[in-house]
Amino acid sequence: MDILSCILSGFQVSLQPVNIIYCFLGVSYGTLIGVLPGIGPVGAMSLLLPATFRMAPASAIIMLSGIYYGCMYGGSTTSILVNIPGEAASVVTCLDGYQMALKGRAGPALGIAAFGSFIGGTLSIIGLMLVANPLVSFALNFGPAEYFALMCLGLTILVYLARGSMIKAFIMAAFGLILAAVGMDVISGKPRFYFGRAELLDGIDLVPLVMGLFGISEIFSNIETTLKRDILLKGKIANLLPTLKDWKDSFWSILRGTLIGFGLGILPGGGALISSFVSYGVEKRVSKHPEAFGQGAIEGVAGPETANYAATGGAFIPLFALGIPSNVVMALLLGALLIHGIKPGPLLLTQHPEIFWGTITSMYVGNIMLLFLNLPLIGIWVKVLKVPFRFLFPLILLFCLIGSYSVNQRPFDVVLMAGFGLVGYLLRKLDYEPAPLVLAFVLGPLLENALRQSLILSDGSFAIFISRPISAIALGICLFLIVSAISPRLRKTKKKLEVDLG
Repeated sequence: MDILSCILSGFQVSLQPVNIIYCFLGVSYGTLIGVLPGIGPVGAMSLLLPATFRMAPASAIIMLSGIYYGCMYGGSTTSILVNIPGEAASVVTCLDGYQMALKGRAGPALGIAAFGSFIGGTLSIIGLMLVANPLVSFALNFGPAEYFALMCLGLTILVYLARGSMIKAFIMAAFGLILAAVGMDVISGKPRFYFGRAELLDGIDLVPLVMGLFGISEIFSNIETTLKRDILLKGKIANLLPTLKDWKDSFWSILRGTLIGFGLGILPGGGALISSFVSYGVEKRVSKHPEAFGQGAIEGVAGPETANYAATGGAFIPLFALGIPSNVVMALLLGALLIHGIKPGPLLLTQHPEIFWGTITSMYVGNIMLLFLNLPLIGIWVKVLKVPFRFLFPLILLFCLIGSYSVNQRPFDVVLMAGFGLVGYLLRKLDYEPAPLVLAFVLGPLLENALRQSLILSDGSFAIFISRPISAIALGICLFLIVSAISPRLRKTKKKLEVDLG
């Protein structure tokens, strides 16, 4: 089936009334969560993950995907108007977006952020369609050894690119792999790490874990923090459409942001946050007036906002084509697919084309919805920002309790969620990132199965990972990244010892 036929069949799925409704709910909810500081796409998706269990798989993924890119859209509003990023990828937008607002240009800043996101999103979807098919054909030659090596590479890159300490990120990934091993061994059938609790024989459920780590811990963290949210603009925001000069200044920034976002979105650990920072750095470097950045340069809004949205399209490529999530949001989508009995990877296009093409074409629909949601409804989002957190957090807690209990109707899952909430709060206090933990938790069973299948095929010989070129290259990159991260620390320790002894 050629790509045009695939797109048409995808629109037949995404334009079904029920899927249009779910897409609208997803992007609307995502935009709202993006506007509200602190919750983010992972927390938003975690809250609604239990609600997708009784949906058709295509509808569930369409809605969850809409939440993800809706959050990317909504995050710019608070960055520009309040100087508080609605979610992490919008941090860079604060630098010039808020300065534009202080100069009375909040309208063009919001407008170029919305149009840039729309253009970047549309181009990244086209890239997704063009790249995914050849990659799937290539991935059909993969065996267990290649999948094991690629998953190791994904985890290694995520740890290597961690915002904080790499050692702490590695500890989190290891903790996630341990949690993934709880329950019955799939191959031998023996129980592991269940501590005599029958509820743990099936393993730890994804929903209580992510709701605790991201939802409950967010409540704990914000209870002790007072955010000052002074809404800058009291009246109606005018001139949302950028001028011709604004478009001229932003045109190449939007194109560069699309390429940067899409390229980095494909890489494990890349994602929207790194894409927006890289885009801002590139724009400042190529600008003829770098001194204007941080003072209200519209390129400093257009480039990063386009990049963080384009990264969402790129992130779907390794998930759909290889079955490997590139970030924690994609790990949640992988978990949602597995819950519905669907294994993403090269066979997804042949076994479940309605999910693959339906999700891709729904992004076109969602992009158009977001453009009409963001620009006319800015005034409503401003009013939402005025809602005190003390009214929002009880609602978040209620959704977490209902969601964790509704999966298996077990009080034990609620206790488990509360426990992970406390763990997540302590991790935040100690500057440990929960994202590597969740990614490792989702990849853990797949990683273990690929490892054991490889050893079964090779009669217990680890040489299979070196004898196969793709596996050897991926593991070689892993080793290089680990050595390059450790060697500066070792040199520093060696110098310190020489000074102490000398």
